[in-house]
Amino acid sequence: MIAQARPVALLIARVAIGVIFLVHGYQKFATMGISGTAKFFESVGIPLAGVAAPAVALLEVVGGLALIAGAALPIVGTLLALDMVGAIVFVHLANGFTVDKGGYEFVLALAAGGLAVGFTGGGTLSVDGALQRRKAPTTVSA
Repeated sequence: MIAQARPVALLIARVAIGVIFLVHGYQKFATMGISGTAKFFESVGIPLAGVAAPAVALLEVVGGLALIAGAALPIVGTLLALDMVGAIVFVHLANGFTVDKGGYEFVLALAAGGLAVGFTGGGTLSVDGALQRRKAPTTVSA
């Protein structure tokens, strides 16, 4: 029973976390605009804000899509977790833990979720899983 539920559970986790990253990245392009995002980054002390803003926005959009598809998961999960560590350090840490005060609990959960999903292998319902099955050696029985 658990083995049968695992691919579906991984899919749900990947899609949920991927959509959150995708929407946050999209907001940096569409709602705030890259210049607004860069100004915000600069105001919180993020180095090279003009470079970091489009890089983070692109990472969150592409990374969110990759999580949803289950592609390049260890790389994407690690990069998104590092993105969230940056958000904790530069924005949320000074506000304490709870999200209602602008704290870091939500971004910490996203970092942990990105890593967890990134290192699960994605399951059978993922691009990584399909590629792994394709590469798997076939055994010949005599």
